Amino acid sequence: MTDALGFSPDPQVRTNSLKIGCIGAGMIMAECHLAAYKQAGFPVAAIASRTKSRAEAVASRWGIPKVHDTPEALIADPSVEILDIAYPPDQQPGLIRAALKQPHIKGILAQKPLSLTLDEAIALRNEAEAAGKVLSVNQNMRYDQSMRVLKQILDRGDLGEVVFAQIDMHAIPHWQDFLKGYDRLTLANMSVHHLDVLRFLFGDPTEITTQTRTDPRTAFDHKDGITVSTLRFPSGVLAVSLEDVWSGPRAEGYDNDQHISWRVDGTEGVAKGTIGWPTGAASTLSYASRKTTGGKWVEPKWETMWFPHAFIGVMEQLQHAIATKTAPALSVADNVKTVALIEAGYRSMAEGRTVKLSEISTN
Repeated sequence: MTDALGFSPDPQVRTNSLKIGCIGAGMIMAECHLAAYKQAGFPVAAIASRTKSRAEAVASRWGIPKVHDTPEALIADPSVEILDIAYPPDQQPGLIRAALKQPHIKGILAQKPLSLTLDEAIALRNEAEAAGKVLSVNQNMRYDQSMRVLKQILDRGDLGEVVFAQIDMHAIPHWQDFLKGYDRLTLANMSVHHLDVLRFLFGDPTEITTQTRTDPRTAFDHKDGITVSTLRFPSGVLAVSLEDVWSGPRAEGYDNDQHISWRVDGTEGVAKGTIGWPTGAASTLSYASRKTTGGKWVEPKWETMWFPHAFIGVMEQLQHAIATKTAPALSVADNVKTVALIEAGYRSMAEGRTVKLSEISTN
């Protein structure tokens, strides 16, 4: 579906017939996945979570016909064709492996980070391939409307040769309690959005330099509180991704300015915008191109948002891949490269140097 300027901020729903079994009943499932699935007409057959009463409440809200006592029972349910996991990453690999053994499950949508280590991500990729199952990873920022339109602008060449890009985050994500037990925080669980979308826009980087500091506003032990990563791409693009995940004092009455902004500079133009999620608004994009807008600023418009509408595209690409026996847009093989980039970032932090991606094996 294109707008008046010829852009497609949201993907077309081509396939929505495969029955979904959802594991998890927290915020991301209840407020994003299921809201998107209802709008797109994706059939949800069952749900399960660690707490059955919570799963029952979510099932009642969204009209899900079956609630299982445990995630394992849901995985064994022959009516489930796609397994949708929104669970802590340390517990996710076990659920994926259980699903790979079930003949009735045709595809799996996993959360990012896929796993806590690169080695396990590689193992899951290989095991899914051996099982003949489609494993996809929910890198949903690729379906944010501003990122989709930016990608279309870049592919058309409107900005000429891209010189520099940046993503600047000063916002507070929904920090799940389970993260307090991990030794990795911001890079693995928030920067993963930005590093992945930079790969989506510009391809695989050749090197990364990541610096971090602990954040006194974070009320639990952590190593990477605020992170700044600089990436270099084979094309020459230099990109910066900054994540400040508490964004100023949190005192009562403090008028905060949470935001995520981005900018891309090219030889023929500039594109810039915002990610609307922190304030519950639509993302924005404006661009000026000597080639296509006469140097004037143009602002494509849409009414949909990253949360929850991007989750339509995430599930649709998996549904369509299974129905057509083609590779999903968000393949596990591609996601392993994002996990490798995160691993390189942590190595850069630990060793205080630039890390070449060629140092990180994904075989």
